[in-house]
Amino acid sequence: MNTLFLIGPGGVGKSTVGALLAQAMSKNPLARPASAIEFARSLQAIEQDERFSRTAIVVLADGLGARLLRRQSAHAPFLREHLERMQTLAAGFPTTTATSMGTFGTGLPPGAHGLVGYLVVDPATGRVFNELTWKDGPNPQAWQPNPTVFERADAAGLRPAMIGPGYFDGSGLTNAALRGATFYPAEGLDDRVDAALAATRRGHRLVYLYWGEIDKAGHVHGVGSPQWAHELAVFDDAMARLDFGRPAGTSLTLTADHGMVDVPLDARVDIATTPHLRDGVRRVGGEMRALHLYVEPGALADVESRWRAEIGAHGHVFTREQLADAGWVGALDPATAGRFGDVVVSVTSARGYVDSRVMSDRVLPLLGQHGAMTPDELDVPFLHLGAR
Repeated sequence: MNTLFLIGPGGVGKSTVGALLAQAMSKNPLARPASAIEFARSLQAIEQDERFSRTAIVVLADGLGARLLRRQSAHAPFLREHLERMQTLAAGFPTTTATSMGTFGTGLPPGAHGLVGYLVVDPATGRVFNELTWKDGPNPQAWQPNPTVFERADAAGLRPAMIGPGYFDGSGLTNAALRGATFYPAEGLDDRVDAALAATRRGHRLVYLYWGEIDKAGHVHGVGSPQWAHELAVFDDAMARLDFGRPAGTSLTLTADHGMVDVPLDARVDIATTPHLRDGVRRVGGEMRALHLYVEPGALADVESRWRAEIGAHGHVFTREQLADAGWVGALDPATAGRFGDVVVSVTSARGYVDSRVMSDRVLPLLGQHGAMTPDELDVPFLHLGAR
């Protein structure tokens, strides 16, 4: 199958079609397709899987975990129709938007692209900044200098386009991870679908569309809420429209950046008011289920020991070097290594750790959370519908 090759010369893979024809003309009746209908279905599957597309539309649905989608598929008739062919990918660690956008946008693991979480310490200044908002952050291209997928696509003549809310245009995260595409602002989902289809007609051969309302509903109301199911249904309608409206020779691909779990408010611990978790820690980064702990000089062993005792069987505690050895973030580039915490914590049970000194009042009460390596947070869908 060639489902990962989104763009290439047109045409059906001759060797696979040839094999099917050879089977159909076999002298052995048992080797032939059972009926003309079975032969037609096999040929259609080959065309779907092996035909290269002239143009690709790639959709990223923020927060649409693969397991959440399967559980709630009753609200998504279009996507439910394609569940059998949908694959599951691992988002990477931490399972959060900034990190996943870094990997999505560069093709590199977090240890190489250096977008390591929601909150991160800039080693050059010692200050914590938010990799989503990029407020008071460093120069984005200096922070993430590796070529992006869009830059490489543009150099190859594919004229990539990006469809998203207007405030994404020129934002820090866009410039760090997704630079190189022509940006078309569109606010509502219907407008984004229209903009994506229009971009294909303008000659953009790689069109990327972002949608974030599923993630917002999960954060505010929880992943099992009617509001989450409603947003999934709205998104499913949009995917059906994209599928129906895409021009001949255009493939459609769906994925996501992370899943989500609910963390009850009474299952959260505030590091700021818990001395045995706070002592020896100079800065807290990450998010409540995937913490970067930047420790005071000489305090690493004590901080690691106390957090191991705290987390126990409810997650994982690594030093920076152990995290790299575990393979969760790939090899650590010397330029990015200091962005990861001296101690890194990933929670697996339905609990979270906040720091009211640095986490905003807007974030602290949110019900839905992510960042850790549980299947509900880690697994994301990958659906590729080939050109027709």
